[in-house]
Amino acid sequence: MSDYKTPPGSPFQSIRSIDYTVVFVRDMEAMRRFYGEILGFAFARQLSENWLEYKVGSNTLALSRPRRLADEPTPKGSAALQLAFRVPPHYVDLCAAELTKNGVALLSPPTDQSFGHRTLFFRDPDGNLLEIYAEI
Repeated sequence: MSDYKTPPGSPFQSIRSIDYTVVFVRDMEAMRRFYGEILGFAFARQLSENWLEYKVGSNTLALSRPRRLADEPTPKGSAALQLAFRVPPHYVDLCAAELTKNGVALLSPPTDQSFGHRTLFFRDPDGNLLEIYAEI
């Protein structure tokens, strides 16, 4: 018998972090180029032609082609997800310049928000909403 004691309440209270995020892709090559070359995320590994991973800090961002019925991507034009990437304050503007240089349209330029963030919004090739932000 294990000495491990189940904490009171939900067993989900034992979760301490998100280990990896999977983004279902329509166009793997466009998404690979965007996350690997334009955003410059560190390539970690490719498990198959339908799955590749990048390291983002201590987390893994996986790109996957849907393979099961439950994996079917959200219809084009629908909001599927938003990913927010935190950077130091002066990097928000640097990221905006780099995105623009690479032909990525900004949904909103770097903006100081009343809740204490400087934000920048844009989309990846599959239309997912991405945010670069800094606490200010």
